Amino acid sequence: MSEVSFDAEQLLEEARKGTGLDDFGSDDFREGLGLLLETYDTNGYDEDGRRRTRGRVLGLLMERLRIEDAWKAHPEIRDVEIRAPLYLTGLPRTGTSALLNLLSQDTAARPMQLWEGLNPSPLPGNPPKEDDPRYQAIASFMGKVYEENPDFDSIHHTSADTAEECIHLLNHTFQDVQFGVEVLMEPYGSWFQAQDHRPSYLYYADLLRMLQWQRPGERFLLKTPAHLWALDILVDIFPDCSIVITHRNPIECVASYSSMMDSLMMGRTFDRAALGPTVLEYLARKMEYSLECRETIGDSRIVDLAFDDLVADPVGTVTRIYEHFGLPLSPELLGTFTEYAEAHPQGEHGTHEYDLETYGLTEGGILDRFAFYTEHFATG
Repeated sequence: MSEVSFDAEQLLEEARKGTGLDDFGSDDFREGLGLLLETYDTNGYDEDGRRRTRGRVLGLLMERLRIEDAWKAHPEIRDVEIRAPLYLTGLPRTGTSALLNLLSQDTAARPMQLWEGLNPSPLPGNPPKEDDPRYQAIASFMGKVYEENPDFDSIHHTSADTAEECIHLLNHTFQDVQFGVEVLMEPYGSWFQAQDHRPSYLYYADLLRMLQWQRPGERFLLKTPAHLWALDILVDIFPDCSIVITHRNPIECVASYSSMMDSLMMGRTFDRAALGPTVLEYLARKMEYSLECRETIGDSRIVDLAFDDLVADPVGTVTRIYEHFGLPLSPELLGTFTEYAEAHPQGEHGTHEYDLETYGLTEGGILDRFAFYTEHFATG
């Protein structure tokens, strides 16, 4: 019998005591919370894994209380305007992180940094980043993460200051992909795929307003592969948004993502040969849903980019994005993009090695499942 409890009411009460607050806002997060806890409880995590996952959930609940308290103290936050956000999405491992970091060199872009995605609520007095103890804690924590798992740096490099996936904001809704491993397990995985994600994206939009209220920028630059589940909702909530979708050979996407999920399942016993087919089906369904969404979204709203083109000509790729969406691209900014691209070549943090057989996959099986996708996009 484990000593680590995933009882929802116990966690909610601990969050209340830990913050001195008691209002979590709308109760629409509770169903997802319960299923997430059940998933952690029944999917083979060892005691250390159970402690880590429980601690993370407790942290999200405590932050949700602080978020709700901030909206009460500063109702004007919800009146903040979000203008023309630029979204990057696509299947995982298709170059969205590299593109995000490159586009972040434009001072008009306002990316979400890792530390603020984990801590969107404001502190009293709204101190600058360097004086925020939460920033300092995340910076220290990320250093320890890479000490314990140095190979992860070659898979996905990040730091407290890194422009990061805005999925961290959605984490607080408990109706999102969380770390990505949770949607590959039951019962959370099937439940997530069947949800209407509009309520969680409305909450997410208010969190963007909270970040903009604290640290304003001209236009948000945001990224996560999970947005493929909600392209239609993004366009509805942000009518002036623009979307870039990256594409890559699905064999490479599925194999690389299986390896990445493997590295994130620390503290859990699982069958690697069963992981690959689960990843394959999840990613295929995600892309199928995104294609359905695109039937109601005009072509002018979206730019499709090939991973190989991004690697071969990153500055030319950025130029194409700016021209398509009518964004100002001065010679000085073009020079900034060029300088950054030359200083940060593909693979600078190491090479990510993986193979299909380890994860129960074959090239033919992947191509068969993704035939609907490769008919639409030339991926090499």
